[in-house]
Amino acid sequence: QVQLVESGGGPVQAGGSLRLSCATSGYTYRSRYVAWFRQAPVKEREGVAGIHTSGTTYYADSVKGRFTISRDSAKTTVYLQMNSLKPEDTAMYYCAADLPGGYNWRSERYNYWGQGTQVTVSS
Repeated sequence: QVQLVESGGGPVQAGGSLRLSCATSGYTYRSRYVAWFRQAPVKEREGVAGIHTSGTTYYADSVKGRFTISRDSAKTTVYLQMNSLKPEDTAMYYCAADLPGGYNWRSERYNYWGQGTQVTVSS
């Protein structure tokens, strides 16, 4: 059984940093992408960053230069380093894995999702 467990969220002041982790179990990196999404209250869920099996990374324009997605050498944990946080980054952050072929990393068609970790940035 595949499980994705996010951690690392919490309250932080604007300008601060957080590092989110997505630990996977029962999952083999057979698909193309693992990604981080976020959803703020009364807003649609949006793709924040994705990492391809090749190591290529992708970012939403709103986080480019501030966020970095990476994975460990065993490819069992994916990280999201978030720097220079802004109040508008406040959201529930979700990890997603196993995207079927033919979809862009921003698609929500991932087969597996974590429960999310809350990030709250105060001004």
